[in-house]
Amino acid sequence: MFPETGPLARTRYPRHMAFFAAGAKYRERLFMAANRVGKTEGAGGYEMTMHLTGRYPSWWEGRRFEAPVVALAAGDTVQTVRDILQKKLLGPLGSPGEGLIPACDVGEMRRKSGVAEAVEHVRVRHASGGESLLYFKSYDQRRIAFQGTELDVVWLDEEPPLDVYAECLLRTMTTGGMLMLTFTPLSGLSEVVMRFLPDGRIPKSSARRKGSKHVTMATWDDAPHLSREQKRELLEAIPPHQRDARSKGVPALGSGAIYPVREEELLVAPFDIPEHWPRAYGLDVGWNCTAAVWGAWDREEDVVYLYAEYARGQVEPAEHAKAIRANGAWVPGVIDPASRGRSQHDGTRLVEEYRRMGLRLAFADNAVEAGLQKVLQRMASGRLKVFRNLGGWLAEFRLYRRDGEGRVVKKLDHLMDATRYLVMSGVRAAKTRPGDNRRQSHADGGRPGRDGSGQGPKA
Repeated sequence: MFPETGPLARTRYPRHMAFFAAGAKYRERLFMAANRVGKTEGAGGYEMTMHLTGRYPSWWEGRRFEAPVVALAAGDTVQTVRDILQKKLLGPLGSPGEGLIPACDVGEMRRKSGVAEAVEHVRVRHASGGESLLYFKSYDQRRIAFQGTELDVVWLDEEPPLDVYAECLLRTMTTGGMLMLTFTPLSGLSEVVMRFLPDGRIPKSSARRKGSKHVTMATWDDAPHLSREQKRELLEAIPPHQRDARSKGVPALGSGAIYPVREEELLVAPFDIPEHWPRAYGLDVGWNCTAAVWGAWDREEDVVYLYAEYARGQVEPAEHAKAIRANGAWVPGVIDPASRGRSQHDGTRLVEEYRRMGLRLAFADNAVEAGLQKVLQRMASGRLKVFRNLGGWLAEFRLYRRDGEGRVVKKLDHLMDATRYLVMSGVRAAKTRPGDNRRQSHADGGRPGRDGSGQGPKA
């Protein structure tokens, strides 16, 4: 594989080369790629063979193990591990050596009980003279099956459950080992994907680095073995909401992003808010996360600018109230109607607690679909802008999506909910700073619209 010249020359596979080279520096690597680009055989399987045998090609820039390794290859089910990983590495059970590992290096095998032709583990001759040991496991065996053994190399083909991923990472800590993941992100911006893309941002280049983690992405355009006709046929067979994931390696967003608007159409550089622009904030409350988003309304252009954010979890209401007041105790807020429920702290209603702490709060309209549509209308018409430095808001915006059934995914959405409350109810409740009598009467009601009709802001 990966010869120097020819139609499959390694120079034509720069994404694979980058994935291998990153192993010299990063303990955790994700090859998040489209289907059919060679992530299983050409990336994970090929590198696993190098480490098991110690027979590295002269051009290899990745990590090298000079002694035998203890390794693990895992996938979805015991059947897919047998039919894909085991076959890619060893070949058919009766014909060892027809896979990536040469026949001369395949040693003693132990069969897996209860599963025909499945291998529990296999010994592989290493160039140093010893033997590497490779285990095969599957995610359907659950996390407990991955406990115990210290490992030098782990290869997880297809996306693992978070607890399996964490357990495998622990197995490499005492050995200074490495963890490779190769999959197409059909589960979207899942917890595992978010470990590598914590802000939800898809890298514009082919790679993303963060701490000990490295992401390499590959699309059909990075697979010269796929013809134009093959790519056309494949794309036609894929459901629309999976096309980016299967053809580009971009995490699927269920049936789609809730706000399909380009970030650059929303973002503006921060600026000083004019004093005569009324302001308000939306507040979403909860023990795990309480979030607020502040907006300023340019009445002449009917544009709402989101200029500040707050999100924090698992602290008492007094801490939240202090942080919110710091953005202007005079600024009114509209709060999630769910705050009418009782507080875990002392049995009083949260909204009453917050009002006693100096927050000026009214209840927001919590009509979900109507609110989402109203926010989207403002975005699409250029009447909602976001300060570029609101990193938390942007991270949630990138993740905000519907699942395959069209339902809003209720994860990491607190700032999005606060934005909806602000747009639905906060604009009408917005006030200017006390003392600015020149404009306050318009903010309180009867304000002229853009056309002077007195109808207020458009939906």
